[in-house]
Amino acid sequence: MAATGDNEALEQRLDTLDEAIETLEERLRAGEDLALEPTLEEGVDIARRLLTAYAEHAGKEMPETDDLLKLFKAFVKGDPSLNAVRDNLRELVYYQNCIAMERRDALPEAPERMVVRTIRHLYLYLRTRCEQEGRLP
Repeated sequence: MAATGDNEALEQRLDTLDEAIETLEERLRAGEDLALEPTLEEGVDIARRLLTAYAEHAGKEMPETDDLLKLFKAFVKGDPSLNAVRDNLRELVYYQNCIAMERRDALPEAPERMVVRTIRHLYLYLRTRCEQEGRLP
């Protein structure tokens, strides 16, 4: 994927998202019990912003949507190697579906921790790709 955007602006967007994830991680390390719904909402927002930052920098148009799977479809279009993020996004969508269907019994143990780990994994993958592609200053 060829970069078409401002590398410094991309780095700033990624750094802002890294700080948001770090804040959640610090709260977990401090022993704070994070409520699942707001943590998931924040995690989905961070995931959305990560995908959008990466794709827009490459010149892709991304839809305005809250649906992670629709966003993912636009994200991977033209570059199947980006499918590597699919499982992370599906995990977040699964948690959303469990809550919507009132099936908390189907959630893993400590799902709020898993949300934070999932978005950290997604961040690390996309940040590393940006570095490998020479998209960061």
